Amino acid sequence: MGGVMALKRNVFLVEDEAHIQQLIQYNLEASGFLVSVFGSGEELLRQCASAIPDLFILDLMLPGIDGLEICRRIRLDGRMRQIPVIMLTARSEEFDRVLGLELGADDYITKPFSVRELVARVRAIFRRTDGALPGEGEIVRVGDIALDPARHEAYKQGNRLELTLKEFELLKILLQNRGRVLTRDMLLEKVWGFDYYGETRTVDVHIRYLRQKIEDDDSKPLYIETVRGVGYRFV
Repeated sequence: MGGVMALKRNVFLVEDEAHIQQLIQYNLEASGFLVSVFGSGEELLRQCASAIPDLFILDLMLPGIDGLEICRRIRLDGRMRQIPVIMLTARSEEFDRVLGLELGADDYITKPFSVRELVARVRAIFRRTDGALPGEGEIVRVGDIALDPARHEAYKQGNRLELTLKEFELLKILLQNRGRVLTRDMLLEKVWGFDYYGETRTVDVHIRYLRQKIEDDDSKPLYIETVRGVGYRFV
């Protein structure tokens, strides 16, 4: 009875279909999250001027400012750059999925989706942002790169790298397994925490953007090596 109650994680959901709003809000709140619902991107961005959440869930197709533009603005805002983003969309084309990832989305769910799966993905993201697991708190240093799991920060030559959640997780798993080849499927499982059904393009997109941030010349990478037909290795 005398224990300290954990703070509830706050989720901002922007979705213009009322029944989907209610379905997601009910299930997330039943799972212990606080949920603020917005019917448009404009409403959400106005709220972000005074309060920011622990996670965004953005519908791609919205009247006015769409989910991709909201995601782009979030990633340009220093206060929100590292807040996880899950994109929802009725489309399944490769173009939409890759564009969302390139703009900095951490996860991508295509409608119709299982609400149970959405809740599981939200939980998985928060598990990864709740700090280091026991034994994982030590700073890892390789060459000019340093990664602090406890503070969830990475540096190159002492300068902090502005990484998204998934870029940080990718860098961490590569550093912790430096010298070993990690397959794309293994990276999907370790970083995303669920079966992406072979969507290894997801890994490739994130690796490309991670390289742009840590390599001097991302066209001639020195840190992250591509092992053709297999995966990646931190060397």
